[in-house]
Amino acid sequence: MSVQPDIRTETPIVADAPRVERSRARPVASWREHHAWSAAASFKRLMSRPIGTLLTVAVMALALALPLTFYLLLGNVQKLGEVLGQNQTVSMFMQTGQAGPTVELLATKLRERADVASVTVKSPQQGMDELAKMQGFSGALHTLDSNPLPYALEVLPKPGLAADDVSRLVQDLRGMSGVDLVQDSGTWRQRLDALLGVGNRVVMVLAALLALAVLLVVGNTVRVDIASRSEEIGVLMLVGASRAFVRRPYLYAGIWYGLISGLLAAGIALLVEMALAEPVTRLSHAYDGKLEVGALPLWVLGAVPVVAAVLGWLGARLVSAWQLRKAA
Repeated sequence: MSVQPDIRTETPIVADAPRVERSRARPVASWREHHAWSAAASFKRLMSRPIGTLLTVAVMALALALPLTFYLLLGNVQKLGEVLGQNQTVSMFMQTGQAGPTVELLATKLRERADVASVTVKSPQQGMDELAKMQGFSGALHTLDSNPLPYALEVLPKPGLAADDVSRLVQDLRGMSGVDLVQDSGTWRQRLDALLGVGNRVVMVLAALLALAVLLVVGNTVRVDIASRSEEIGVLMLVGASRAFVRRPYLYAGIWYGLISGLLAAGIALLVEMALAEPVTRLSHAYDGKLEVGALPLWVLGAVPVVAAVLGWLGARLVSAWQLRKAA
């Protein structure tokens, strides 16, 4: 994705480079001067070939934006699971013939448990009324001589209760006297947690692979740049320039590649957040406004350009050291 620079149209390093190697009286000042020149010259060189720079930066930005996007999607799926989990209730159906006071006493005992948020008692008549409101049941219910429905208890676990704790609660409810059936839809939560765990691992592996891709893209770009300036680099080394002196502009070029692509990747992630805002808002209305868009933390967005700049520097450092060792 890199474009080989035209040596004839670019200013040689020898002509513009400050005379750091000749400056013995001010070594620290000369070192700082060459760093400043290297940063400015490398940026100017990238801007002198905008198409090649744009293609390289675009590839790196997309590679960095992919794990950010997956991380954002996983965060929103997790928030959706939490909202659905808040609405989850465990339904207890008592045995037929249980008296109302006995069921109320059992509900009182359940409310005293630390892992129970609330308990709602539904009488057989309330259950019959709910069935009558459902389409297709009203006609059949009129043919019944008596109400066959039992008392039912709707037990709401404490918010934030772990899946294992909910499972223990369900087992306790099933072992209580007078209970005929306990229905728990918590299995989907365990499956969702397992899927989220797999998703997080996939994001980590994907981030590592794409970080390697960034290293390779920067390394290949720097390799082409160094190869196109082999004669110029040879002259510098013949007059006594150190390898650190020669490779410094290329290291800053890697930093610029990483920094610009990191900023672009953060911008792409923000655009994805904006694209998700409207459909998530509509979904939130279906859950009484309890679902909110899970945005990427600011520290993650701020860390992306820094990490990308480090990756760019590392890729340039490895390739430039290898290329200069060959040229020596």
